[in-house]
Formats: sequence, structure tokens, C-alpha cells
Amino acid sequence: MTDQPAAAGPPLPQGPPSTRIDKWLWAVRLVKTRSDAAQACRGGHVRVNDKPAKPAAGVSPGDEVRVRLHGTTRVVEVAHIIDKRVGAPIAQRCYVDNTPEPTVAAPPQAFAPPPRRDRGAGRPTKRDRRQMERLWREGP
Repeated sequence: MTDQPAAAGPPLPQGPPSTRIDKWLWAVRLVKTRSDAAQACRGGHVRVNDKPAKPAAGVSPGDEVRVRLHGTTRVVEVAHIIDKRVGAPIAQRCYVDNTPEPTVAAPPQAFAPPPRRDRGAGRPTKRDRRQMERLWREGP
């Protein structure tokens, strides 16, 4: 028996010292396809060490990667480089997720809908316009 702690899962596959950012994002399953990763890079949604990253930008262990996908920003630190897609348990061990907790925003205030005029009523008169402006200024 050895006194070493058991590994958290299967051993990590041997990888190169660095790889392309689009390939790594796809391999660790942060995006569904490699073309989605490349498109996110071209769209300016991927930053490596706070610099915009092109799809061919290199990534190595210790780099911080920010990815904005589906309205949320993920902040991950590269722990291990892989360039082939692997199972989810292994892929999750290749990065450290430093994504901040989402802040709870205040619920939006209820606004009264703008006054509606009957269809075909024509242009509002000066009196009607002043009444509408008064309602808009007062708010809910």
C-alpha cells in the first residue's frame, strides 16, 4: 500500500506543451464544435490573458481564458493542454473554472404601457399629445 492519495479520475492524456485556442476550447468541451470556437474567436468573444485571441492563438498551462458564450462569460485557467476531445470528466480536469458567481439583478420596474389610440382615430390633437406627454413624465 502507498500513502499517495487516489487520483480524482483516470490519468490525463499526454498533450503538447501548447495548442491553438480554438482546438483547446473544443477539446475541453467549452464549445460544441471547433468551428463554433473559431467563430467565437473571430467575433471577439475569446480573450487569452486579457488580449483578444484569434483562432490560431497559442494557449499553454497557466493562461487565463475568458469566453463569452450564450450571454455568460466563463473565466477559466488552463491546467493541462489537450488537443483531442476527451470524455467530460477528464476534460473538466484540464481547466480551473474561475467564473464569478452571477449577481442577482434587481427586478425590472413595471412600466405602464404607452397609451394606445384607437386604430383609424387619426393624428393626436395638441390636447391629446399633451396628455400623453404628461403620462410619460409621471411614469408608473
